[in-house]
Amino acid sequence: MTGTGTARPLDPERGTLDKAAGENFPVAPFFLPRAWRTDLMAVYGFARLVDDIGDGDLAPGGADARLLGVSPEAAEDRLVLLDAFEADLRRVFDGTPRHPLLRRLQPTVRRCSLTPEPFLGLIAANRQDQLVGRYETYDDLLAYCELSANPVGRLVLAVTGTATPERIRRSDMICTALQIVEHLQDVAEDLARDRVYLPAADMKRFHVQEADLATESAGASVRALIAYEAQRARDLLNEGAPLVGSVHGRLKLLLAGFVAGGRAAVHAIAAAEYDVLPGPPKPGKVRLLREVGVTLRGEG
Repeated sequence: MTGTGTARPLDPERGTLDKAAGENFPVAPFFLPRAWRTDLMAVYGFARLVDDIGDGDLAPGGADARLLGVSPEAAEDRLVLLDAFEADLRRVFDGTPRHPLLRRLQPTVRRCSLTPEPFLGLIAANRQDQLVGRYETYDDLLAYCELSANPVGRLVLAVTGTATPERIRRSDMICTALQIVEHLQDVAEDLARDRVYLPAADMKRFHVQEADLATESAGASVRALIAYEAQRARDLLNEGAPLVGSVHGRLKLLLAGFVAGGRAAVHAIAAAEYDVLPGPPKPGKVRLLREVGVTLRGEG
């Protein structure tokens, strides 16, 4: 957005979709059929907006709150906004939604016979973020990823008409791994939001205190913890990778990109010697392309 800090956004839909360019991997790359690109961008718009509500990252001016029918007095209350967003989501399936991003989603839902469950899962994850800021065990974190990450992969399979129980199982592994990797990249940013996605039991095992996560550079204990969690993500990616070989054509390339993006990010974390506190380690394009090749050949 351009203009002064007090300017009201003219198009909250466009502002949300513009964020697709900043994602770790293409949301709807050019090589996909146009219908798939349209539907994936509609799903992305939903996922991006619900995350922005949950993180308090909506465009200034309150346009999204007004579109959802939330009063100016409640426009900063994320739980109220999430409740209103869920109500508008339900209109996608049985009426006419208010928000333009949900109106954009409605044809995709009908064309692909999508169900409410994955969308409700993403809303539930963001609602949980308002109430839960710490996770005691790795299993607790996996349960969160079941809401926050796995629905995205399930929606991709549904949009492309390729969902089977085995593909969903592999997809869940990949999506959970990608969520864990993102958490590792964003330890400092999440802590600033009073959220810690490193399991407390693992922190205790590696003798890491929350204060250790607030420093400019990670000490040996934090690095060991990050390396441990990164290996978990790497293992999940490897377990999920056979999903790529189970499909064909352009979808295979898309899914390879997801797996490769996770693997390249884990490599970037390792290359930073597991010091994620100065900022998120990001992979370069050469490494990403190399990982795409490895994944497509089934060598991972």
